[in-house]
Amino acid sequence: MKYFDYASTTPLNPEVLKTYTEVLSRYYVNSESIYPAGLEVNKLMNKSRQAVADLLRVDEKEIIFTSGGSEASNLAIKGTYFRKKEIGRHIITTGVEHSSVLNSCRWLEENTDCKVTYLPVNEKGVISVEDLEKAMTSETILVSIMYVNNESGAIMPIDEVKKIVRRYPNCYLHVDCVQALGKMPLDFTGIDMASFSAHKIHGLKGSGILMKKQHVQLVPLISGGQQEGRLRGGTANAPANMVWGKTLRLAMENMEKKNETVREYNRYVREELAGIDKVIINSPEDATPYILNFSCLSIQSEVMMNALSLKGYCVSAQSTCESQQATSHVISQMYRDEARLKGVIRVSFSPEQSWQDIRGFIRDLKEIIVKYG
Repeated sequence: MKYFDYASTTPLNPEVLKTYTEVLSRYYVNSESIYPAGLEVNKLMNKSRQAVADLLRVDEKEIIFTSGGSEASNLAIKGTYFRKKEIGRHIITTGVEHSSVLNSCRWLEENTDCKVTYLPVNEKGVISVEDLEKAMTSETILVSIMYVNNESGAIMPIDEVKKIVRRYPNCYLHVDCVQALGKMPLDFTGIDMASFSAHKIHGLKGSGILMKKQHVQLVPLISGGQQEGRLRGGTANAPANMVWGKTLRLAMENMEKKNETVREYNRYVREELAGIDKVIINSPEDATPYILNFSCLSIQSEVMMNALSLKGYCVSAQSTCESQQATSHVISQMYRDEARLKGVIRVSFSPEQSWQDIRGFIRDLKEIIVKYG
């Protein structure tokens, strides 16, 4: 198997797996128990929480463990609305967000009095800050905009977004940082909430975090006990939470060296794709190097994916969460050309790959285009 779908998920880091296996069998008691074994589990879980907070440069109390990035975003969006609906009922997001954000907003529109503005993006996959400024009102209680798009790799102008949102004291800013974590420096100054997922950085599936600043007030989605500051009832997944600190530390180690390797892979593939007839690149030049989206105008996505699969390659046409849709909702917001939309392929890179993998992909892709295109 030649894996080119790291934006979908990543293999588990062997060091994380080793630690997880050890704590899974040893620390099985309930973290809320008040006898010594329970207190020990709680202590180790909070040690991991502190390690995450230190790496993100936030306070320990601002780290909320969740079942993944989707739950974190749901809690941020729905929790904000139900806490602040008496102040305002307007939310702003974009049309290219992850399904957890888009469907949370659509659910609120369908089931409450919430009004949602979906900002468009340009051909580079980013919003206009002027559009955001025009959309803001005294009724706006939340702006939710992702940092790095999971399909195009486009990087949103979050620093400019921060400046605009800060002028509205009743409005929170939530940023989906799932594709940014461990791949670029992050500054949470001016960001009220941020979502993260462990399995995107070689951690466990079903394990996420909502970074929530202490001034932010939310209504919990899961009612229950006192866990996670009473924001997420239910017995904690202590072993998964315990390894979050190690997962993040390993992901952030030698980050620039890893980034340079991936930039070289991305640069090579871009240059090769640019020289292939009827292939056009959808990702902007300044996108994250970890994601490269392109279209083959003469071969539809499903045919291309099947042909690549027969040669052992794992690629996608869009977000795995939306894989049953006919076309990518992200690329269709950036472009209107039907042939481009029908031929979308997303590849995503990792420093774990080799030049043999990268060059082999281009060689086999060219063979497929000659055969089917």
